[in-house]
Amino acid sequence: MSVVGEGETRFAEKTRLPMAGLLALFTAGFLGIINETIPAGLLPEMADSLGRSESVVGQTITVYALATALTAIPLNAALKNMSRRKVLVSALIDFALANAVAALVDGFVMLLIARFVAGVGAGLIWSNIGGYAARIVPEGMQGKAVAIALAGTPVALSLGLPAGTLLGNVVGWQATFGVVAILSLALIPWVLISLPDIPGATSDGHVLVATALRAPGVRSILWVVAGFISVHNLLYTYIGPLTVAAGVGSQIEWVLLVFGVAALLSLWGTGRYLDPHHRRLTIMSTVILGGSAAVLGLVWLNPLVLYLGVAAWGLGFGGSATLFLTAGMRAAETDGIQAVVVTVFNISIAAGGVFGGILLAGAGVMAIPWVAVAIMIPTMVATVAGKRHAFPPWS
Repeated sequence: MSVVGEGETRFAEKTRLPMAGLLALFTAGFLGIINETIPAGLLPEMADSLGRSESVVGQTITVYALATALTAIPLNAALKNMSRRKVLVSALIDFALANAVAALVDGFVMLLIARFVAGVGAGLIWSNIGGYAARIVPEGMQGKAVAIALAGTPVALSLGLPAGTLLGNVVGWQATFGVVAILSLALIPWVLISLPDIPGATSDGHVLVATALRAPGVRSILWVVAGFISVHNLLYTYIGPLTVAAGVGSQIEWVLLVFGVAALLSLWGTGRYLDPHHRRLTIMSTVILGGSAAVLGLVWLNPLVLYLGVAAWGLGFGGSATLFLTAGMRAAETDGIQAVVVTVFNISIAAGGVFGGILLAGAGVMAIPWVAVAIMIPTMVATVAGKRHAFPPWS
C-alpha cells in the first residue's frame, strides 16, 4: 500500500506499531462517533427536558452530521499548512468547548449551535486520523494502523452508545455531554506525547481536492461510499421499528450488541488482512451488507431472522471505513482525499436518515430493507467493476 502524504514525510520505520499514538487516534475517533450518536439513546429524556418532540430533538444528530459534511473540505484546505498534530489538538479543543456548552445550556437553539460546532471538530478529526495513522508506520503495516485508528466507530456503536445511554439515564443527558468534554481535554496531552508532529500540505488544499477528484477510480469509490453508508444509516436509524416488526421490540439492546460484536470481528479481520486482500474484503463487505438487508426484509418470519440479519450487517459494516479510506488514499495518492470521503460519509448519513423517515411514514418499516437492497445492487456492481483503479487487486 502506498500513500503519499502531503508533507511527503515518513516518520516511523520501525517494525512494531506505535500503539500509544494509534490508540490516541482511536480515542479521538471514538469520541467523534459517540458524541454524534449519544442523542439517539437519550431522545425521550432530552425531549422532555427541552419541551420538544423526539423528532425535533433528533435533529441534533442531523445538525452534527451536516456540520461535518459542510466544513470538512474547506477547513482542511484552510489549515493545510498546520501540522497534523496541531489540527488534531485544535479539533479536540473545539470538541471540549462545544460539549461543555451542550452540558450547560437549557435552550434548544443554543444546543443546536453547540452540536453544529461539535460537528465541525468531528470533521477535522475524521479527516485526519486515517492518514495520520498511515504516515507514522512503515508501508507494509499501514492497513493494520489505519484499522486500529478507525476502530473507534464500531467500538462506539457497540459499547460507547449503550454506556452513554446508561450514564445519561443515571445522571442526566447534559452530564453525558460534560463527560465527553472532559475526555476530550484529557486526550490532548496524550496526543502531544504519543504522536509525531507531522507537517501539513505544501500545496494549495483546494488544488489537492480537485486533483484527487480527477484521479482514476476516486469517483467510483465515492459512489460506492455513498450507496454503502446510505444503506447502513437507513438500517441503523430505523432498527428500532424493525425490531418491533420482528416481535422483539424489548430486545433492542441485545440486537445492537450483536451488531457491535459482529462489527468488531469484521474490523479485526480487516486490519489483519487488508494489505494483501483489500479488493476481496471490499467486495465481500458490499455483498454481505446487501445480503443482510435482504435477510432483514424477512424479520417478520421469526426473531432469529432479525439476529442473523443484524449479525451479517455488522460483519459487512465493521471494516468499511478502513476499506474506503484506504481505497481513496491509494487511488488519489494523497491523504488529502480523507476530507472528501468524510464529507460523502456524512451527507450519506443524513440522506439515509431522511429517506428512511419518508419510507417509514409512507410505506411502512418493512419497505426499508428492500429499498436498501435496491440501493446495494448498483453499489455492488460498481465495487466489482472497479478492478482497474478504484478497487484493484493488490495481492
